[in-house]
Amino acid sequence: MNKVCAVLGVGPGNGEAFVRRFCDEGYQVAMLARSEEYLSQLESEVDGSHAFPCDLMQPEQITTVLSAIEGRLGSVSVILYNAGGGTFKNVEEASLEDFEANWRINVQGLVAATKAALPQLRQHDSASIIVTSASAATRGRANTAPFASAKAAQRSLAQSLARQLGPEKIHVANVVIDGVVDLPRTRKMLPDKPDDFFVQPSAVADAVWNLCQQDPSAWTHELDIRPFGENW
Repeated sequence: MNKVCAVLGVGPGNGEAFVRRFCDEGYQVAMLARSEEYLSQLESEVDGSHAFPCDLMQPEQITTVLSAIEGRLGSVSVILYNAGGGTFKNVEEASLEDFEANWRINVQGLVAATKAALPQLRQHDSASIIVTSASAATRGRANTAPFASAKAAQRSLAQSLARQLGPEKIHVANVVIDGVVDLPRTRKMLPDKPDDFFVQPSAVADAVWNLCQQDPSAWTHELDIRPFGENW
């Protein structure tokens, strides 16, 4: 049986690093994102990666794509929910539509993915659902009202899933990334910052891989990741 991982929300940075790490470990990796061109390019570069274009704001697409993944690659044993865009405004500046959009990508998408994937995850002796979170999930700053409220809801959902699914040997963990991910656009925005200021996607991927290898007697359900220089 193939080892199959689905990464929901693949782009330059953590998503791509997850794909490369799990492919290196012998997994067939399904890549979900809206950009078909980007996914096709990555598929051509990384052996074991497979493009599945999907709008994670649309629950019915998630359901359809998870079914297609099982038919093409086999049942998934690892779900990495890496989708999580944000609107950075205070409550007066943000529209109700801003709040809804943040909730849909961070919470609704995770619910839809979990519902669609559970029949597949349950076919394995053990499985994992790992959620990429942010420090906004634990503290709401003035100008993060839509994003922070959605991330806090996502974190609470992950806790609920962990309690429900743990007895079935499905490990649910929430990874709080507190820092600026090293990307060309973040380097351009912060040109004076040293290398060790940034969170390295490959290091995040290492941490997530290690979560998926844990013994059920010592599971981590929430993991904080930050560079040493981050103000926390």
